Amino acid sequence: MRDQVRTADGRALTVERWGDPDGKPVFLLHGMPGSRLGPAPRGMVLYQRRMQLIAYDRPGYGDSDRHPGRTVADVAHDVAAVADALGLDRFAVAGRSGGAAGALACAALLPDRVTRTAAMVGLAPRDAEDLDWFAGMAASNVKEYTTASTDPEELAARLIPRADGIRKDPGRLLDELRRELTDNDRMIVSDAGLRSMLLRNYREGLRRSAYGWIDDVLAFSRPWGFDPADIRCPVMIWHGELDVFSPVGHSRWLARRIPGATTTIEPAAAHFAALRALPDVLNWLLRDLPTPPLSEQQPA
Repeated sequence: MRDQVRTADGRALTVERWGDPDGKPVFLLHGMPGSRLGPAPRGMVLYQRRMQLIAYDRPGYGDSDRHPGRTVADVAHDVAAVADALGLDRFAVAGRSGGAAGALACAALLPDRVTRTAAMVGLAPRDAEDLDWFAGMAASNVKEYTTASTDPEELAARLIPRADGIRKDPGRLLDELRRELTDNDRMIVSDAGLRSMLLRNYREGLRRSAYGWIDDVLAFSRPWGFDPADIRCPVMIWHGELDVFSPVGHSRWLARRIPGATTTIEPAAAHFAALRALPDVLNWLLRDLPTPPLSEQQPA
């Protein structure tokens, strides 16, 4: 089911829901670039787990209005707006890659609403102490994040034509990344079904503009607007040791910073392996998550 939600400042967010409409609610925050149509378990699997999975286009992606100057912390405000519109009081949140920091924002800033949080193959704050932020990172990402810090206009000038090309041929993004993919990632994205989901995701995310992507890179290059050390709900951190897009050192830093975090580092996995780990992560998120009372459940 697709919905449009208005935020307090009047922006439109496009929301998609799958699975059991009366099931336990879990937000799934997409990667970068990406959209609400990113890879996720099939509807039948969600019904079997009595789960409703909720995804939305971050501002500037898909059909969601842009929010210039947004921070990572703003993700929590948008998730709260979506949850309010859907009548959801408490929920779990998972974020993969570019969505991982936003999942942590929800945990830190919505402590009375978020039951559990999972951050998969994510980044640490740009100003993280005692972390070599670029260590182990692919050259293409080093270039993007360095430019975001030194010349945001140049970043936009570079990403706009790149997004135009990907919009016309979404496979181009995977082709561009191929020289930096590990053997593990190449094997995963060569799966026909998964590749089809990724291409649909990229096309939708960049359908109107490149500004969701641009604003994501800028947001990850600025202070997040919260401290992960303030998180008190259960947190799972998942990362592949061989990841070159979001290096594993970022998750190790987060694991030290977040009280009581459960950390899984897969030694033979890389970035896209998070897609295969997602079903097990969702199972972990469902623990202790109440099914909404009948009075709060949304009509199918």
